[in-house]
Amino acid sequence: MSERVPSDHDSVMSYRATIARSGGTRRPCLRLPDEVTAVEDGDIIRLSLGGELFHARVTADSSGRLLRGAYDNKRLARTPGEGTNRLVEWCEATSRDPGSAVEFDELDAGFCYGLREPGKRTVYSVPSRPNESLANIAEKFTRDE
Repeated sequence: MSERVPSDHDSVMSYRATIARSGGTRRPCLRLPDEVTAVEDGDIIRLSLGGELFHARVTADSSGRLLRGAYDNKRLARTPGEGTNRLVEWCEATSRDPGSAVEFDELDAGFCYGLREPGKRTVYSVPSRPNESLANIAEKFTRDE
């Protein structure tokens, strides 16, 4: 079951982040602020965009950590060429271009985050963390494919 939490709630840590260009492409990606320390390269997180929850893989380059996209499930987040990049869709819908500032809200450190336009309030649906032992079993089968 998910919990509803507004972006201005005391439990939500908000960080200023930047939309950047993904490598040499024109596609937008999200440059994570250095203050967000609960995630590292290779982690899969939940990311709320416009009220919907997606999966995003944290990657790193010489400038720091970033999210190159958000996808409908974990498998697509691991293999981004197969699915629709919901981060690109969100950037287009909100007119966020590379260089634009956004608010990156930490809803459950290391697990769930939200993205919103600066100055706009939103209410997030924060999912419960999955049972760790079941998640570990599922992760093992996913790696073996």
